[in-house]
Amino acid sequence: MKVAAEEGIAVVTIDRPPVNALSRQVVEELDRCLEALKTDPAVKVVILTGGGSFAFVAGADIKEIANLRSGQEATAVAAQGQSVIMKLQRLGKPVIAAINGVCLGGGNELAMACHLRIAGDRARFGQPEINLGIIPGFGGTQRLPRLIGKAKAIELTLTGDLMTAQEAHRLGLVNHVVPQDQVMKAAKDLARKIASKGQVAVRLALQAIEEGRGQSLDEGLATEAKLFGQVAETEDCKEGVKAFLEKRQPQFKDR
Repeated sequence: MKVAAEEGIAVVTIDRPPVNALSRQVVEELDRCLEALKTDPAVKVVILTGGGSFAFVAGADIKEIANLRSGQEATAVAAQGQSVIMKLQRLGKPVIAAINGVCLGGGNELAMACHLRIAGDRARFGQPEINLGIIPGFGGTQRLPRLIGKAKAIELTLTGDLMTAQEAHRLGLVNHVVPQDQVMKAAKDLARKIASKGQVAVRLALQAIEEGRGQSLDEGLATEAKLFGQVAETEDCKEGVKAFLEKRQPQFKDR
């Protein structure tokens, strides 16, 4: 795991040749990395990518799956992976997946937990676990239907078929498709735009969306109103409104 931070943006690279498979060690390293990023006030946006040019993350470590000794052990492995990936989703800071290659199985599950996804035009996506006689274990059966719809998610999960980046974009799985050599540039451009905003508002907007997903519309609206009240009391709110009225760019202080 490599981490490089600059101008409020942390780039986290999963670097485990040849395909950046999610071994238990990689999952544990990601867990520790997320803990550090969550509490680092200098980091406003996180970009997650894969080392090399072939894979974002090509899935779990198949050798480790082959060595599982019981269903109980397999459940524990899945629960650990789900916990770390949920920590990514609930980081409280925007996470952009810069998908620079194949994004399969656990890799797709990891990407789906990111808040935004930018894919290279040669990337491929899928949940091919069914081809190994298993099912997704890091959240694929739950996040995929929420992102692309139940029918297509069932088809992809039961066939193990892969999607092109263009189809993933059409289905709403990724936000943008760019030339393969422009993935990181596009991710950084997007990260800089978000980092330029007031970070209290960014955090509360993410919180409203995340909490609202599990609520009824009425409950979600109440959550939004509560968080709107919180952000309205911030210095950034006062500065943003004042700057708008004065026809100038706001100078946010993230408080």
